[in-house]
Amino acid sequence: MKIPVYHVDAFTQKVFQGNPAAVCLLKTWLDDQTLLNIAAENNLSETAFLVSLSSGRYGLRWFTPTLEMDLCGHATLASAFVLFKHYDQNLTRLHFETASGVLAVEKSDDLLAMDFPAREATPVEASPELVEALGGSPVAVLRSRDLMAVFETESVIAKMAPDIKKIRQLDAFGVIVTAPGATVDFVSRFFAPKAGAPEDPVTGSAHCTLVPYWAERLRKTELHARQLSARGGELFCRHLGDRVRIAGHAVLFAQGEIHL
Repeated sequence: MKIPVYHVDAFTQKVFQGNPAAVCLLKTWLDDQTLLNIAAENNLSETAFLVSLSSGRYGLRWFTPTLEMDLCGHATLASAFVLFKHYDQNLTRLHFETASGVLAVEKSDDLLAMDFPAREATPVEASPELVEALGGSPVAVLRSRDLMAVFETESVIAKMAPDIKKIRQLDAFGVIVTAPGATVDFVSRFFAPKAGAPEDPVTGSAHCTLVPYWAERLRKTELHARQLSARGGELFCRHLGDRVRIAGHAVLFAQGEIHL
């Protein structure tokens, strides 16, 4: 069996930046263990698997090297990029059937915009364990799927060197750290060692929580965001009530075939 595979850098216009994802085009679904084995072999933060359902409509699943995810932004963006560029060039809108419902992606020139569910967070106390793991006290902590720690300045986020082992021990899937941006509306970083990503380069799903928070705090619906990982990434967001629009660019790094 030969499976087409594409290596795409998402939320960037330059290779070696943004968040890399593998995109695999399947004729039919393979068993879960094989999908997980492929993702582990790719050894990227996410591998997306697609099965065509009808014109412009695909089944989509996301796997880290260790588990299946319920939502992944950058691998969805990478999937749409591959389909628009190589398979559905005449379309400007795609629909993906996923574990998080039907997700739409629209193409406008080279910018791809994803329609995702909002994940509003509720305030919680900053536990001593979280403060110790991050190496500093946030001004606020909130929880949705992830813990989100809010700090005062971008420089604090950029210089942060958290204890990844201690983050793994926290009662949360991942930890978002965020602050107002110096040249953008807000900045963030995301740590998810339980999912095999000590630090994720650019995290679309985290912005399902970040966007509602910053939209309310800044009293604006259009938001320009930057993720301050070593690779870095840029996101153009809009708050739509119970949905968020997360847009970005993507670039192809490599393509080939998987042989099973």
